Amino acid sequence: MIRPGFSIFLISAAAISYEILLIRLLSIIQWHHFVSMIISLALLGYGASGTFVALTQKWFVPRFGIFFIGNAILFGLTIVGSFIIVQQIAFNPLEIMWENRQFLRLLGVYLALFVPFFCAANCICIVFIRFKDQIHRIYRFDLLGAGVGALLMVIMLFKFSPATCLKILGAAGPFAAALLALSLHVSWSRRAALGFMLFGCTAPFIWPQEWVSLRISEYKGLSLALRAPNAKIISEHFSPLGWLAVVQSPTIPFRYAPGLSLNCSMEPPPQLGIFTDGGAFSPITWYDGSREHIAYLDYLSSALPYHLLEGPEVLVLGAGGGMDVLMALYHQAKNIDAVEINPQVVELVRRMHADFAGHIYQKKKVMVHLAEARGFVTEGKKSYDLIQVSLLDSFSSSISGAGALTPSYLYTVEALQEYFHRLKPGGFLAITRWLKVPPRDALRLFGTAITACQKLGMDDPGQQLAMIRSWKTATLLLKKDVFSKAEVSAIISFCHERSFDAVYYPGITKTEVNRYNLLEEPYFYQGVTALLGKERNEFVNRYKFHISPTTDDRPYFFHFFKWRTLREILALKGQGGLPLLEWGYPVLIATLLQAAIMSFVLVLLPLALLTRNIMAGRQRGRIIFYFFCLGLAFLFIEMAFIQKFILFLHHPVYSASAVLCAFLIFAGLGSGFSKRWSENFERLRACANGLPIATAVAGIGIISFLYVIFLPLMFQHLMYLSNLWKIPITILLIAPLAFCMGMPFPLGLSKVAYARPDFIPWAWGINGCASVLSAILATILSVHFGFNLVIEIALVLYFISAVILWRPLDKTT
Repeated sequence: MIRPGFSIFLISAAAISYEILLIRLLSIIQWHHFVSMIISLALLGYGASGTFVALTQKWFVPRFGIFFIGNAILFGLTIVGSFIIVQQIAFNPLEIMWENRQFLRLLGVYLALFVPFFCAANCICIVFIRFKDQIHRIYRFDLLGAGVGALLMVIMLFKFSPATCLKILGAAGPFAAALLALSLHVSWSRRAALGFMLFGCTAPFIWPQEWVSLRISEYKGLSLALRAPNAKIISEHFSPLGWLAVVQSPTIPFRYAPGLSLNCSMEPPPQLGIFTDGGAFSPITWYDGSREHIAYLDYLSSALPYHLLEGPEVLVLGAGGGMDVLMALYHQAKNIDAVEINPQVVELVRRMHADFAGHIYQKKKVMVHLAEARGFVTEGKKSYDLIQVSLLDSFSSSISGAGALTPSYLYTVEALQEYFHRLKPGGFLAITRWLKVPPRDALRLFGTAITACQKLGMDDPGQQLAMIRSWKTATLLLKKDVFSKAEVSAIISFCHERSFDAVYYPGITKTEVNRYNLLEEPYFYQGVTALLGKERNEFVNRYKFHISPTTDDRPYFFHFFKWRTLREILALKGQGGLPLLEWGYPVLIATLLQAAIMSFVLVLLPLALLTRNIMAGRQRGRIIFYFFCLGLAFLFIEMAFIQKFILFLHHPVYSASAVLCAFLIFAGLGSGFSKRWSENFERLRACANGLPIATAVAGIGIISFLYVIFLPLMFQHLMYLSNLWKIPITILLIAPLAFCMGMPFPLGLSKVAYARPDFIPWAWGINGCASVLSAILATILSVHFGFNLVIEIALVLYFISAVILWRPLDKTT
């Protein structure tokens, strides 16, 4: 069992590594919210594998070694080959709502990426059948391998480019085949094992580099920038935090100044462009130390708070290439703390392009901090006159709704409360967002600020809020105290001199709005005054987009879609109205529909047709529902906690790797312990049959319930620690829950192995089928109802599963 166990370990490690790598690869060539699709298609491979092995087990179980080795080799080849095929499919999610062929292309992408996971799952499933008396051990090797693989890929992405990682992973299949061959003890096994090892060593080098080179969507910012004459990428940098491409455009230089006043007579200096994953843009601005050359920065809407302060101490969240730092320097800030999460971005400004950038990150006034913005605010103790958060996403991704499914803890009620506590008396929080018509971001931000103010105990939030807009941006101000008359006058003067429109300030009237950048109606003013009024809830409910305040439990700030608005948006198709529909959400729904159809065709339909006459309907139904509930529940909890721990660990990469690693490793240990757990209960004899599963489920319920209540308090008190401490704490927190969650599956599968062993692959496939749907459903439910509800649904499903197998299954012959 040891060598097949290590083969399973390697296959599982490579499969989960490939899953994480695909998320990075698709983030670069398309956009970043294909996470649910990747997880669901991986699990669909596992579900379809159960059907395939169930139908062919009579032929392949006697030929166990050949079947395993063949699938392991195919797994290694298709890891690279399937991604090469995907890059040849002209899938453009931006066109999915008006070109029907895009749905077929999405299906093509889905099927191409499905194959490697199908081959990996075949390897695992055949081992379950071949060693059915060792199910708990097999499942332990499976989950331990997956846990190690989750951590391994993050480490690899620090060392290698995504394309190189892809080629390295292709070697895992041949090495797993070699380990299995050594365990067969047949005449050809040693020679075959040597050949597979040699193939594994050469596998990363057989793929031409041009085949695996990343082909960025032509609609992403990097592709558009490279269309300029003589524009070129002058350096590239890789890490789990993103692929950075620095672009120089000497003929038509970058002059990034979002929402720059049309009254500005100064030309922005040339810039270098930093593109993250080919999309999000941050400029490095040429600077020679002269204030005159950066005077244009005073004509951005985000400059407003500097006209209300003198020599402020400033905190810049999301410093990037340093434009907001330059703005603070221009306005003679006393001290500037600049927070940036990606160390490679800081190195670009501080070292590689320091001369071009004027060494701004080395200036005495400037202190650069490598940290996530929310985490830095929560952990620190220093207070500021100004906290500035400006345009941390690109305009193209914002206007297209590319971030609709991405949680952001920067713009929640709790985040604004934390920012507020870090302000000095008379200080300002300034948040700048892209302008959209009809209003969405601006109104949600304003409403979130009102709720935060009310939770802070303010009776009249409107006295401490102000908002202005340019032709492309909107800036919100939240003051620590009430606005004075002099500050209101300064806001009016600032807007008048730059032809910006005031949206709201204390005492504003309808005649003072919508003067320069004219709209048919003063939509923004109407929206914020409605939010400040007594009928706020009614206004939010009847508004055509979701603009309710975001919270840490439901941090989807960029999700505005409402189903009842869909018909109206589609009616505007011929008038350019489809950009009002965030395309990330339709892709998610389309993925769910495709996953449901394929799960039905590949798993449920064959199961219904082929098991009708070989097992009693009631017993068959119990097995189906048990493993279906487990598949839904496990992923629901896993994905909810990955999102919850982003707040604690401050970055999705760290959260996903730590939480996934902890869940899989400790679930594997729980699986290994499950047989002993069951044997201990068997000694009790009375009512012992369903008790092992029931007690494991009880443990899951109690721990999850306690975490839902106490995790926010624990995060708050432990937030000051560095990630060197918080990652081990995360693993320790997840460990008891994951240990319990690792037990119901092998306990149930052991019952199936005893009662009806030929039904093992069906149980495996049903569980995978449910997991396919749960990966997508968890995201949809989180967006609409929050993470806590997803966890509560999972607990109900676990309870149902315990009830289903409380009584023993009838053994058939």
